[in-house]
Amino acid sequence: MTLSQKKMYSMLFLLPAFIIYFVFYLLPTIMSLFFSMTRWTLTKWTYIGFENYQMFFEETSLKIGFKNTLIFAVVTCGLKVILALLLATLLTSRIWFKDYFRSMVFFPTLLSTIAVGIAFSTMMHPTQGVINNALALLGIQGPDWLGNTKLALFSVAFIDVWKGVGIATVIYIAGIMSIPQHYYEALKIDGGNAFRSFWHITLPLSRPAMNSVIILSFIGGLRTFDLIWATTRGGPGFSTDLIASIIYKQYQAGFYGLATAGNVILFIGISVLAFPLYMFLNKREVEL
Repeated sequence: MTLSQKKMYSMLFLLPAFIIYFVFYLLPTIMSLFFSMTRWTLTKWTYIGFENYQMFFEETSLKIGFKNTLIFAVVTCGLKVILALLLATLLTSRIWFKDYFRSMVFFPTLLSTIAVGIAFSTMMHPTQGVINNALALLGIQGPDWLGNTKLALFSVAFIDVWKGVGIATVIYIAGIMSIPQHYYEALKIDGGNAFRSFWHITLPLSRPAMNSVIILSFIGGLRTFDLIWATTRGGPGFSTDLIASIIYKQYQAGFYGLATAGNVILFIGISVLAFPLYMFLNKREVEL
């Protein structure tokens, strides 16, 4: 078999993967870019250039949507990074209930996001919800968690953290369990306590897992839609509107080309924010 035949033979193994990648990713991306510059329906389209992009940036709620999206992504990402690290440290220690607790932490991840949103909407009801009823037993008047314009976005962020912290915890557990045990044994011989073990060994050596959690949580926060729609639908007012929910409202109104342009802008925005963050975290990981 000649060298060219060997290369062709190797390419045949890559062909199925390339076909799947082209059909389900590359082709839809190209079509989205094209249809974002058209006014289209299910049966016809008209090319209008960059008019959709201009109209999207003129949306009255867009400024609020960008702000809410960044706040939501930063808050949920930060809480997941911190809480998951603490939970993973606890669940890799020598406690007798860690197997049961691991299942409890991961369980919310298995639930439907829509179901979680509906359940928490009921629990956070200002007068009939179980959360405010529990606070009332303590003599505390609970707020309108999802109806207060200043509180609603953070309430939804809390729900997102509750549901998503399990995945982050599993990533951390994998990272912590890969740390050689002789590091801990050496520190223990030197008289180190649990805090020093965490600060000087667990925290720095779990940096690769932390970087993965940061990237996944941040991107997930930027593209969140289903939880927002299940709980507040962007309200009250525009206080919980994210870029994804604004795009969906445009689809609902029949502005398909405008919504497609919004999806392209969201894709570019996530790439612009996430890629430099990934490079920065990767650089720090290499330096360590």
